[in-house]
Amino acid sequence: MNIIRPFDPWRSKLCTCPTKYSFCPYTGCSHRCVYCYATAYIPNFYNIRVKKQLESRLVRDVRKLPVNALISIANSSDPYPPEEMTLRLTRKALSILANAPVRVLIITKGTTIVRDIDILKRMRVAVAFSISTIDERLAKKLEPGAPTPEERFKAIKQLADEGIPTILRIDPIFWKLTDGEIDEILTIAKSANVVHIVASTFKPRPDGWNRIKNVLPGWAKTVEHYYLKGETYQRTYYLPSAIRYELMRRVYDKAISLGFTFATCREGFTELHTGGSCDGSHLIPTVHPTSLFAKMG
Repeated sequence: MNIIRPFDPWRSKLCTCPTKYSFCPYTGCSHRCVYCYATAYIPNFYNIRVKKQLESRLVRDVRKLPVNALISIANSSDPYPPEEMTLRLTRKALSILANAPVRVLIITKGTTIVRDIDILKRMRVAVAFSISTIDERLAKKLEPGAPTPEERFKAIKQLADEGIPTILRIDPIFWKLTDGEIDEILTIAKSANVVHIVASTFKPRPDGWNRIKNVLPGWAKTVEHYYLKGETYQRTYYLPSAIRYELMRRVYDKAISLGFTFATCREGFTELHTGGSCDGSHLIPTVHPTSLFAKMG
């Protein structure tokens, strides 16, 4: 089975991602975010597993890709879980990809990524960090295994200072819980030299909703009616579109005022998109086709 696969957003009509491929060095994720949607389709998700023969499979698959192919790392499992500090699977993978004429978008919460700046500077790459709240106590409840928001912003700044394009995903936004933080989060992002903003509302699947009810029972009771009586796409609960638009518009207005480019993720409001892509991949330079795979030998 291929280790690099075409990105498949469940054929969602709300997905506006460019054509890209998906690669995950790990199966599962030990950040244990209670809102994670991947638990709905990856068994035993919070128990992280190493993919077998990762390096040989990656070398094989990357040779089959077209020049300037976009690889997203990772769409389900974070490539920088705590285990990466010792296992170094993601670092090994990046060393292979650095020698191929591909473009790489890394999506993470893991601050271990700064260890790999030496490789990232040799790649056509952009890095997107996800932050849902800057309230440390709330973050600990929502993302118990992940680095703190402050640590993530420090990592973003360090990457940006090294010339690596950075993206902030305010994802997910919890209506009536974290939406009051939007302006402050964006202001911090500006000081960290973020270039592009992506925003998305909390969109739970049934198992994720049950976890949220256990962790934040009061908040869940307040908004439950809006989710369960709102809109449903592919077994996923959405807030009513009017509420989602109001939230996205608030992020858009502040983001534009600060000079960011902006996009939403699986919201459907493409009129608010101002960048060359929704995911920030437009920040990654292309390579001329004549270089082909010469660097791989």
